[in-house]
Amino acid sequence: MTRLFNLDFQLVHDTVLLAISVFFLFLIMSHLLFNPVRDFLEKRRKKIADQLKNAEDSEKDAQALKAEYEAKLKNADKEAESILVEARAKAKKNGERIISEASEEASRIIARAKDEAALEEKRAEDDIKQEIIRVACAMAGKIVSVNMNEDTENRLLDETLSEIGEKTWQD
Repeated sequence: MTRLFNLDFQLVHDTVLLAISVFFLFLIMSHLLFNPVRDFLEKRRKKIADQLKNAEDSEKDAQALKAEYEAKLKNADKEAESILVEARAKAKKNGERIISEASEEASRIIARAKDEAALEEKRAEDDIKQEIIRVACAMAGKIVSVNMNEDTENRLLDETLSEIGEKTWQD
């Protein structure tokens, strides 16, 4: 009998044994090689997923921090502006205070100058009175030396007093 492809019992037996060997080899390889590789790949996939999740969380945190810092920057600008406004107000207030103190000091200086002028005027009047008294004394000495009568003395005294003025003697 002619066989198709030389199929005999031995060939079929070898083929079945080879198929069973390959199947067992596949099972053993699967258990020893493929499963660890699958586990390794699964662990790697989980690790990558965790890293991506951590990266997303970090990005969200970074966005939140960025928003917070931007808000702080805006507040810092507002705060700086308020500090400048306050400083300007204080400077203006200090300027007004300095001007008012200067004007008060000028008023005091003017008042002191007026007082000093009044004192100088008073001293001048006192000097004039002293001079008048000296002149009167000199006149009295002349009157005594000339031996005038009483009418002449009274007339000279009245004339001197009218020339000097009564106000001078009243002060």
